[in-house]
Amino acid sequence: MKLILRILLSAVAVVILANVLPNVSVDSFITAVIVAVVLSILNLLVKPILVILTLPVTVITFGLFLLIINAIIILLADKLIDGFAVGNIWWALIFSLLLSFLQSIFFTLLKDDKS
Repeated sequence: MKLILRILLSAVAVVILANVLPNVSVDSFITAVIVAVVLSILNLLVKPILVILTLPVTVITFGLFLLIINAIIILLADKLIDGFAVGNIWWALIFSLLLSFLQSIFFTLLKDDKS
């Protein structure tokens, strides 16, 4: 149940960012759900491979290259999904940062108080 809520909250974040950022667009909420699912799958399968392949660059840049990897994942999702578009790598970088920020805010709503 939490997985479905996390995907739906991620889709809401994608829709919000598509309305706020000028060079990011998403056709519908269904497309945003697909974007959330595809980003989850890409982060699960492709991102670890990219992190391992670019480990020397990541170490030299003190981890800042991971931001570029996130932007590449966003651009890859852009190529895979028809109703989702991102202008260029700079907009993908901004989208990635803001998406992470919104997801962290939304996902704190799902935490259980166990105190």
